[in-house]
Amino acid sequence: MSYGGYAGGGGFAPPGGNRGPPAGADPQLWNWFSSVDTDRSGAITAPELERALINGDWTPFDLDTVKLLMNIFDTDRSGTIGFNEFAGLWKYIKDWQNVFRHFDRDRSGSIDGTELQGALAQFGFNLSPQLLDMVQRKYANTAAARGGPPPGISFDRFVRACVVVKQLSEAFTRLDADRDGWIQINYDQFMQTVLSLP
Repeated sequence: MSYGGYAGGGGFAPPGGNRGPPAGADPQLWNWFSSVDTDRSGAITAPELERALINGDWTPFDLDTVKLLMNIFDTDRSGTIGFNEFAGLWKYIKDWQNVFRHFDRDRSGSIDGTELQGALAQFGFNLSPQLLDMVQRKYANTAAARGGPPPGISFDRFVRACVVVKQLSEAFTRLDADRDGWIQINYDQFMQTVLSLP
């Protein structure tokens, strides 16, 4: 990984410290893990991960995306991620970089509405124009007007938008027993569904 490499991708900030990797571990991946584990606890916290993750334009990931990633990869529910969980996170981010590059057709470093629609459609989510507009506005770069990342959706927010649409769609599908695209639920069911989402 090249520290975010392509201007539109994202990834990890350059590594710092250097300890020996555990037996069988990729030494470079262990070096990245060690550099992110700034308190040397052997596990990575959300604040440590937030300081390490960067977008292709060198802006940091937003905390909500970091928390989403932590929730996905904290398989033992310890509140931190160990080296093996980190290895899964590493691959996940590299895979998302490739997805982002694929859909950032104009190589602007951000995803616009047309690119977002193409990505979600390819993932099997054909949102109405109104829903697509809501997703785009919700995840758009808010700092663009202040000299921050370009308008559109940055790498970290693109990952979060796609994961959230997937999670919401899966939650709906679980409730749509007859698969007709309609559900009827009471308030408690609605709240349980929404609150169970990471």
